[in-house]
Amino acid sequence: MTTDGGIYELMRRQWSQGRLVCVGLDPDLSRLPVGLGADDAGRVTVFCREIADATAEFAAAFKLNSAFFERMGVPGVQALERTITYIKQAHPDRVVIVDAKRGDIDNTNLYYAEAVFDTWGADVVTVHPYMGRESLEPFLRRRDKGVIVMGANSCAGVGEFQDLPVGPEGIPLYEYVCRRVAGNWNHLGNCAVTAGATEPAKLARIREAVGDMPILLLGLGAQGGDIDECLRVGKAQGSFGLIANSSRAILYASSGSDFAQAAHLAAARFNQRLSE
Repeated sequence: MTTDGGIYELMRRQWSQGRLVCVGLDPDLSRLPVGLGADDAGRVTVFCREIADATAEFAAAFKLNSAFFERMGVPGVQALERTITYIKQAHPDRVVIVDAKRGDIDNTNLYYAEAVFDTWGADVVTVHPYMGRESLEPFLRRRDKGVIVMGANSCAGVGEFQDLPVGPEGIPLYEYVCRRVAGNWNHLGNCAVTAGATEPAKLARIREAVGDMPILLLGLGAQGGDIDECLRVGKAQGSFGLIANSSRAILYASSGSDFAQAAHLAAARFNQRLSE
């Protein structure tokens, strides 16, 4: 489901209604409750549907990490497609993000874009910027879809490249990328970038660099990002502006038969924290 204002306008409508959470669907087979199905792909499908229904009250978006599905082969990809289809039918005004971190030459990206957007049915995809704007044109030209470009991240070791000083001003590479995305790639208003919640100072620089463009904020849940500081420096002026993701802290709030109810409560608490 899209609007004339683009996919991020749909997300802004969710934010204005008080739905601030991006629920990360990262189904780890080793952590799924028992009794969901006979085969792995079936268990994952049921689990993701239950989580989606339990958390939709607070969700502006659902983010599916494709690796957790693709590792199961064809049945896993089918589970991903079924999950996306279900969310779009049951909760049609929520944005569906596939976290696939695609990035290749433009001819290859053409088919990556068709796979994620047309075959799988996602609204938004994450991509790597390393080969430049031209290579990402098959994603960027999709006016009805969204592209989240890797800027800064919350995991260990990212500074090896992302913190390198570049350009005549010697700004960090992550900031340079974000400035390029906001200034040169976002002609259709369908771009966003990433930031890590564990380093709010970087988030502040990114917000200054991109203005009101959405920022996918990673690391707020199990990774222990500072919510208060991230909200202080990361919110946009015109809207909430943060695609505030939480995966494990919501998905695995309980390992028992009450996992859906526990996820509902975890999403409610997270949403409340984001609204303070």
